[in-house]
Amino acid sequence: MPYKAYYLNTGGALKKDMSESEVRAAFESREGLLWVNIDGITEDDGQFMARTFGFHHLAIEDCVSSHVHPPKIDDFGDYLFIIVHGIDHESESDIVQTTELNVFLGPHFVVSSHNVHLLYSVASISRIVEESGRPMKRGADFLAYTLLDALVENVMPTIDRMSDVAAEIEDEVIMNPQRSSLDAIMKLKRSTLRMHRVMAPQRETLNRLSRGEFPIIRDEAQIFYRDVYDHVARIEDMNQTLRDRADNALATYLSSVANRQNETMRVLSIVAAIFLPLALIAGIYGMNFENMPELHCSWGYFAVLGFMGTVIIAALWWFWLRNWIAWGRKRVPRVKPFAVEPEKLRGHLEHLAKWPRR
Repeated sequence: MPYKAYYLNTGGALKKDMSESEVRAAFESREGLLWVNIDGITEDDGQFMARTFGFHHLAIEDCVSSHVHPPKIDDFGDYLFIIVHGIDHESESDIVQTTELNVFLGPHFVVSSHNVHLLYSVASISRIVEESGRPMKRGADFLAYTLLDALVENVMPTIDRMSDVAAEIEDEVIMNPQRSSLDAIMKLKRSTLRMHRVMAPQRETLNRLSRGEFPIIRDEAQIFYRDVYDHVARIEDMNQTLRDRADNALATYLSSVANRQNETMRVLSIVAAIFLPLALIAGIYGMNFENMPELHCSWGYFAVLGFMGTVIIAALWWFWLRNWIAWGRKRVPRVKPFAVEPEKLRGHLEHLAKWPRR
């Protein structure tokens, strides 16, 4: 069983690399603080949890199952069962993947399990515990907070990267919309939707942990859980903004493609509209009737060419009047930042200072 167990006794000594019997003895002593972390949980690990800790079989099934469970809190009286989600950094998918962290929180123990190796959160806390034992010195509720905080903090870099991708997509759909732009937009939308499915209920879960609903979490620890709740709320707001940006990028992409098609059709229409009268003139004077008067004029060829040129100039001028051609049109000026002049601002403040106070 790939688990790690750490036990901090009442004297402050840290014990690690514990066997199953030692873990059971530390758990049954109800002294100190025991942390057991199971990485890549299996059916055997579930049986180990049932034998050693006596957890409810429904909670163990949620841990062992490969199905995705929404964030939640189950209160079993002597302990809490908490499911939260973080980023799966091992996934090679172009769409953001999330993974579960299951936490059993009791007065003197914390048991965590996860299917994916959480290198940047749980594994980091494990290394700190092995070095100094510091995350375990303030109690089980603070250790659980440390795990949740590390998991949530590692969501922010992914959100920032998604924001950078959204900015690149916005630039591309305006300057040069391609099929790849549409693929990128859809992947971003699916990523934000996947994040929303877990962060929205996770926000309520952490809110329950931070408002004193459960006696296991002491008053001095609740403010730390509120800090994690604030981070989740910020992540959810940023994710919602990314969803809106993805929707706007999709609308901009479709509009840009339609405008490009319209521009192409406009150019083709202008070319056709110019050459249709020229083809008519050439067709008329291309006929070989004997009594056509201009056929025997020395200036007839040049007159027809001049008339064709006049038709071209007149057509272009008419297109320009109808705003079908933008050559030489005045561009809309760029909006520049505006600020109040310091002298005007100073005079306004002096005027306000003269008002009588109530």
